[in-house]
Amino acid sequence: MGIDQDEANEHDANDAVIKRIEQEAARQRVPGAFDIAFLSGREDVTELLIIRHGQQSLTDSMSVGELNDPPLSQLGESQARLVGMRLSTERIDHVYASPLRRARETGLQVARHHRLEPVILDDLKEVEVFRDLPPDKTPLEALGRLKLAGARQRMISEKSWDVYPFSESSTDFRKRIINAIEGIIATHPGERVAVACHGGVINAYIGHVIGSRYDMFFRPAHTSVNVVAGAEGIRALYTLNDITHLRTAEGEFHSV
Repeated sequence: MGIDQDEANEHDANDAVIKRIEQEAARQRVPGAFDIAFLSGREDVTELLIIRHGQQSLTDSMSVGELNDPPLSQLGESQARLVGMRLSTERIDHVYASPLRRARETGLQVARHHRLEPVILDDLKEVEVFRDLPPDKTPLEALGRLKLAGARQRMISEKSWDVYPFSESSTDFRKRIINAIEGIIATHPGERVAVACHGGVINAYIGHVIGSRYDMFFRPAHTSVNVVAGAEGIRALYTLNDITHLRTAEGEFHSV
């Protein structure tokens, strides 16, 4: 009878040990493949909010120099204000921006709610299309209708910056964008950083993350928010082309 009781006690003790081990394993579960690939449940992740600028003010009569750095339109100013308000209640540790006016002004609208000053990073500029043409001429005047139409048609089908003559190459553009954004991630481990930039910039970096062969694989809306997470060499796309802040009680402020 005593032996049976001893065996029962030992069995209960073993059950208790097994239960504690199972509970500890549940708390310290080995991450699954998707947990690792998409940085799920980690606290050391750098989160980038990559934001396209507000709508710019453009006309067909603008010279190459004017096309390079136009101001925000009236709609663009409203869009920048709305994305700033949308992010005002979220944690933002740093703000970076392209030096071009449309992106810089959008970055200011985000930064001001957090008592931050945007860090202006020259390498975040948009791809320099027609940069080697005379700045005082329009692309039509400099190239002629036939060359311009040919490049336009190729861009529609090939979606590569290399179709444009007298422009920054696709390889050089991607290199400077990816290096710049990877530098931001490396500088701010575990932080949340807003980056105000351009549609081509967003495509270059997110295209790198997802392995797209196109320079423009999608068309980001003005002030769309795109979120990429990074840690230990892993990069994961969390959000693409979020424009919920542009749908308001006063109306729709969406544009591309």
